[in-house]
Amino acid sequence: MNSEEGTLKGRIEAILYVAGEAVSVRDLARALQTREDEIREAVSSLRDEYDYQQRGFMLKRFNDKIQLATRPLYAGDVIRMLQPVQQQSLSQAAMETLAVVAYKQPVTRAEVEQIRGVKCDYSLQSLINKGLIREAGRKDTIGRPILFCTTDEFLSHFGLEGLDNLPPMPEPEEAQEASLTDASIIGNE
Repeated sequence: MNSEEGTLKGRIEAILYVAGEAVSVRDLARALQTREDEIREAVSSLRDEYDYQQRGFMLKRFNDKIQLATRPLYAGDVIRMLQPVQQQSLSQAAMETLAVVAYKQPVTRAEVEQIRGVKCDYSLQSLINKGLIREAGRKDTIGRPILFCTTDEFLSHFGLEGLDNLPPMPEPEEAQEASLTDASIIGNE
């Protein structure tokens, strides 16, 4: 490792530490007056070092943004030390609403309600307040309803680098039952 690379890594660490939230590679490159590929290379090297040394913090990447975060391995120690107010978890309704938005985005409230079969005004507002979803414009249709999509906070919260890292959508129960029935009919013929 040459001193120039170490200096770049140190400068990146300082910015991420002070920022406290995700910073885009583009913004880092601009602030450090270097190329984005050099930032990505230095971040990759830092990430490997932190992982190898099992440091108390780690680098999270999502949507071409970088963030320093507490390593989950040490989360229990941090919680015991800081004794934070218990974090409010998402309700079942909010989780279901969030899943629909994540997989179908951009999506309107009416589309979410059609999929879930219940009203979801409260869940959508709760998810917006938590910063997990945001308004993404308006649908070009009668009434111009609001479109919703997930945020970078959603990716960070669930440890995803991008939406392509979402697990595959589960098969609907009816489709699973139909395929089992079809298989048994075929097997009996």
